[in-house]
Amino acid sequence: RAKDVTMPAKLPVNFFSFFFSVIDLFRGQLDYAEHLRQDSEIVLYFFYAPWCGQSIAAREEIEHVASRLSDQVLFVAVNCWWNQGKCRKQKHFFYFPVIHLYHRSFGPIEYNFFFSAVYIEKFVRRVMTPLLFFFSRSKLLDFLSNYEPGVLGYFEFNASPQPPGYLTFFTSALHSLKKDYLGTIRFGVITDKRVAEEISLVHSGSVYLHRHVNTSLIYPNDIMNFTAENICKWALENREMLIRWLRPHGGKSLLLNNELKKGPALLIFIPYNPLAEIHPLLDEITKVALEYHNCNKSQAAEPDLQHLRDSDSPAFDSSVPDAHMKLSETFSITKYPCCNTVVLPQWHSISRTHNVCELCINQTLGVKPNKVHVPHCNFLEIEAALDSFYLQEHTFFQVISNTIECSNFLSFYSPFSYYTACCRTVNRHFLSFISSEKTIFQTPKVAFSSHGKKDNTQHSIPHIEDRNWFIPDLHISGTNITGLSCRTNKTLNLYLLDSNLFWIYAERLGASRSNHLKEFAAIVDLKEEVHYVLDQNQSLVGSALENFIKNFSILYSPLKRHLVDDPPLHFHEQHVITEVSTHTFHDTVFLSEKNVLLLYYAQWCGFCASLNHIFIQLARLLPPDNFTVARIDITRNDLPWEFMTDRLPTILFFPHQRKEQSVKFPEDFSVNLPNLLKFILRHSSLSSSEPCTKECLHKEAVLQQGHISHLEREIQKLRSEISALHQAHNQLEAQLSEARREEHRLQQQKHTLEKQHKTLQLHSEQLQATYDQKNQELLEMAEKLQELADASENLLKENTLLRILVASREGKLQSKDETKESLQSEQILSEDNDISVSTAVATLDEKRIDNIDTVETEHSSGNRTE
Repeated sequence: RAKDVTMPAKLPVNFFSFFFSVIDLFRGQLDYAEHLRQDSEIVLYFFYAPWCGQSIAAREEIEHVASRLSDQVLFVAVNCWWNQGKCRKQKHFFYFPVIHLYHRSFGPIEYNFFFSAVYIEKFVRRVMTPLLFFFSRSKLLDFLSNYEPGVLGYFEFNASPQPPGYLTFFTSALHSLKKDYLGTIRFGVITDKRVAEEISLVHSGSVYLHRHVNTSLIYPNDIMNFTAENICKWALENREMLIRWLRPHGGKSLLLNNELKKGPALLIFIPYNPLAEIHPLLDEITKVALEYHNCNKSQAAEPDLQHLRDSDSPAFDSSVPDAHMKLSETFSITKYPCCNTVVLPQWHSISRTHNVCELCINQTLGVKPNKVHVPHCNFLEIEAALDSFYLQEHTFFQVISNTIECSNFLSFYSPFSYYTACCRTVNRHFLSFISSEKTIFQTPKVAFSSHGKKDNTQHSIPHIEDRNWFIPDLHISGTNITGLSCRTNKTLNLYLLDSNLFWIYAERLGASRSNHLKEFAAIVDLKEEVHYVLDQNQSLVGSALENFIKNFSILYSPLKRHLVDDPPLHFHEQHVITEVSTHTFHDTVFLSEKNVLLLYYAQWCGFCASLNHIFIQLARLLPPDNFTVARIDITRNDLPWEFMTDRLPTILFFPHQRKEQSVKFPEDFSVNLPNLLKFILRHSSLSSSEPCTKECLHKEAVLQQGHISHLEREIQKLRSEISALHQAHNQLEAQLSEARREEHRLQQQKHTLEKQHKTLQLHSEQLQATYDQKNQELLEMAEKLQELADASENLLKENTLLRILVASREGKLQSKDETKESLQSEQILSEDNDISVSTAVATLDEKRIDNIDTVETEHSSGNRTE
């Protein structure tokens, strides 16, 4: 073909139903869509492709939202795939569907999240009302108590309907939704001057950023211009994220990877309805997050809220006894902003204790020790302190002591700074705060020294696990996580996920599929390659989260590492290889009284599958009372790090009574039955460190005899199998010979058929030549017949002319007969004339007869020719 033939695209049809309040521009009329936007305040554009599965799935969600908000929002759907439409020509989307919102002339504000009706409606409502208005203290308190960052603007509406700066602040709220589609920053407006004074806003047009832990900020008008972009940028840069929502958009993303790289993360899965007015579980989690990040205690953390709350509120009670206030001030970690926990090595190999110290940096100005509060801790200073500490670590060793001993020593770099180290001995099996509170740290005695010289004083800083006994007012329902993020090296980042959308992540972390509440919490430490799961038998409440966070944060965590386990497989008794999972690994390998040969494999490993028959033969050879042949799929089961491997297949042998002395099969040896038997027998017969008695020798001889008899039985089985294989070999040889004879016969038939084919081919050629000859003769005869036809046609023409001539002659003869009659009448007059006339007439008759004969002869000749 000269060019490709392309079938034209079918004309588009309506994508949305006519019964819903969605204007469907299925021909891509983008210009008409822009015209509709001019007459509406809030417009939602839904750009779709009719063939796109996600567009089809989101259609129902858009229809649901439109049915609820059609009286306030204009919903317009545009087909951006029709090649003749303006949307396809002007817009270039990399994915479908795309949702754009316009608030009058501002936009587009793109929605980049899961296409769920409740989330879309929540986002549309945020665009509809980007600002919240507060006229009372109670409403303001509810706004400031929320976990999300809040930006407040104070504007007086008495002078004019739109005070100066209000439109700029309104636009900045829309800018925040455009840059952060999750809407984590909430904007509000205070119209009452007395309410504004509660948060130190005096002048109209002032903007206030509320933060729970750090100091709240007021927009610096003298440094930055009062523009919508600057306000939004300032709020995004200075916002405080105590707890963050993780909302993967469904495509390929590094969101989880980037967040988990920041450090240990607490992932909390809760069922969340964004349209609900109250969220009790979320409020409880928010309270835990605030306590965890509250490094300056409740009084310093939220100074702006203290005078707004009722004085009798138990949750925010600021009244503390004077004695406890002094003690809390004495031992507060905020007094020493830079601290690090240090664990000294054991003083003896048989010792079951550690010396645990907390090293803090103190700074003074001049001779008088005046404290200088540094907002950030310098890593170089901590490193220098550690260097100085380890040079004098011998002075901090204690064998067994119930006291906390603190020492001060000067820095090598500055005469105005010194270090404080408070140490005590801790048992190796010390695991939890509860046990420590009941046993180890009961009424500890504190000893303090200056520059290495010990003396008794109360101005000391106990270790993180000991502070509860010095600050009894910090006990809250048996837990204490207030400010724990600043008092430990294992700070957690808190994240929330909607279990209605992302429960698959929870299941991969170990959540039970039978959990109907869909509440789950897990701590993931990517650096240590471990994760812990909150007990799923207890409810996800604040106290459970506090204990979970506290047990992770202490030095000797009692949390048990969670390992992903393959679902249990129930094998029939005839299976000789034991399938091991994460839960059965310890029982099968370590608690078993047998020698264990373990194969590490994976489903995608082709070479691992080729070893199955070898291990089946090996399991049949080894006595089942003394040996276990097992395997484990490492892609579907987690193992302790000391038993992990980076190569497949890997074979480990765990000898009986020496399970900790596991031996790896050499990689340079080929994996076959003889090598495996030699490997097992060599490592299972290692001599014990204790001398063997006569009874031991007798048992060993009986065991060896049992091995020999078992091997003899297996050899007899192998011999019978070999004889069976020989018989099968002979039968196969007979079948092969018969097949060869059949093949020879078929070859002969093939040659005969080839000869017949050649003969038939020659005969076909002869017939073709005869056909060509006859065809040529027929062509020549056709030419002759054509010539005869042409001659016959000419004769017909001549015959016609002769007939015309005969007719003319007959006319002339008739005229002559009439003349004859006239002459006969005149014969009376003259006889002589009669004789002459009769003679002439006779002559003419003879001539006429001759002419007639001649014409008839020619006519008959012509008929014969025809």
